Amino acid sequence: MTQTLVPRVPVPQIPVPRSPVPRVPPRGAGAPLSSEVLRLLARADGELVAAAMSGSSWERYLHAHLAALRAAAAVLAVRGTPRGRGAPRDVWRLAERVAPELADWWSYFASGARLRLAIEAGRTDRVDPQRADEAVGCAERAVEAVRVALGLADAEETLVPTAS
Repeated sequence: MTQTLVPRVPVPQIPVPRSPVPRVPPRGAGAPLSSEVLRLLARADGELVAAAMSGSSWERYLHAHLAALRAAAAVLAVRGTPRGRGAPRDVWRLAERVAPELADWWSYFASGARLRLAIEAGRTDRVDPQRADEAVGCAERAVEAVRVALGLADAEETLVPTAS
């Protein structure tokens, strides 16, 4: 039996929050998260599963982006959305305003919003496998960071990539 050597592909730099993610202050003493927040996180998990099972780069990228979008919506459901004149309308900017400790994640996915729109418009040739893999990895970490911020996971249990 012969073995084929597969070249190592360098792992792209993934934006990681600079400091530990603080938990959201409870709305009331021991108040549980609403069923809407839990549903949004479950949908984020479903998108991550779909990304893992997808065979094409564009599908993996799209599902990863949607997973992060659902996680951002969960944060907005807990912390509220800014209102009034000058309030952002884009979900990533809204999330950045109410959850600045997760701003690196929101910025990463905001920078890919045009690509997601291009994919949805049928431009599936715009995503290469490396970009899709990076997006899936970032979405997994972003969803986990949201869980930590919402008090559903311990920061010590969360895997954070390290620079090598």
